[in-house]
Amino acid sequence: MTVITNIEDLRVLAQKRVPRMFYDYADSGSWTESTYRANETDFQKIKLRQRVAINMENRSTRTQMIGQDVAMPVALAPVGLTGMQHADGEIKAANAAKRFGVPFTLSTMSICSIEDVAAGTGNHPFWFQVYVIRDRGFIERLIERAKAANCSALVLTLDLQIIGQRHKDLKNGLSAPPKPTLTNLINLATKWRWGMGMLGTSRRSFGNIIGHVDGVSDTSNLSAWTSQQFDPTLNWADVEWIKKRWGGKLILKGIQDVEDARLAVNSGADALIVSNHGGRQLDGAETSIRALPAIVDAVGADIEIHMDGGIRSGQDVLKARALGAKGVYIGRAFIYGLGAMGEAGVTKALEIIHREMDITMALCGQTDIEKIDKGILLPGTYPV
Repeated sequence: MTVITNIEDLRVLAQKRVPRMFYDYADSGSWTESTYRANETDFQKIKLRQRVAINMENRSTRTQMIGQDVAMPVALAPVGLTGMQHADGEIKAANAAKRFGVPFTLSTMSICSIEDVAAGTGNHPFWFQVYVIRDRGFIERLIERAKAANCSALVLTLDLQIIGQRHKDLKNGLSAPPKPTLTNLINLATKWRWGMGMLGTSRRSFGNIIGHVDGVSDTSNLSAWTSQQFDPTLNWADVEWIKKRWGGKLILKGIQDVEDARLAVNSGADALIVSNHGGRQLDGAETSIRALPAIVDAVGADIEIHMDGGIRSGQDVLKARALGAKGVYIGRAFIYGLGAMGEAGVTKALEIIHREMDITMALCGQTDIEKIDKGILLPGTYPV
């Protein structure tokens, strides 16, 4: 039996159990994947300051993200096709987050619908991610559905007006459900756990879209609709319109530039996420952890700042927190857990990250997450 001790163990197991096209969808970036890789390696360059002979008892990782109490400053990021990593994946991940005490964010491009997740979690509040698309009526209906499902925050993704070229997705012929090609069938034959789970659910395509859009009743006409709907005319007036339509907590995802951060403040959003979409959009963009300090310095007093990209451990969470992020989002880390072990794997990923945070806080002489700052980092090793 494999002993799981870190996120990498979950990744290796997920790669064995998840069909190639869906594993590659989660574990890849655009073009040369340089930003995807650098997101992780730039965290490793930051070194921690070890302290000794300091009382380490009564440590606490509890804090808040946009006013919501959380067990640690971590949320599950919106990931498309989560329900293709494991049957009913969004429901399973949401339940793991619910029990652990951290937010779960449902993607518009999920397999399980908003209503599925609400029912599957006992109407426990979760966050919902939305894009600006041409069909404004569909956005309005999505927002109303999110309200009806008791969603407590809306996450608006700003960096996907045009989809970055992801070579692995193109080569694999990514689709949900997978097309019955010879290559796919051969690969699926080796993923029997995944296949058995999929046989036990009816949720195999985009639950938030099919049946909710005029002219899109099944997967045959879905791809044409999605390719036409991402709106290249997105601007800050659209953000303000969505904020008004939603009326609740709004988080803006995809900020990498100080000027954009200032515009985010002016839009009336409650928080922004420093993010390069996990290296899946502009290859060659600055890593999130390197972009973070300048944005914190510029607008940290005016808006709550979160970040994502490259988080693979509890130490990464603490490093981001030390550089000013009030919270971080894990995408691949929980997806590896889901693909490896289903709901128990997501719980395992959260437990690993929490334990790494807790032990690292102790060895850095800290007992309260609220007091974490640059003092836990070695000068000269972190971006300024």
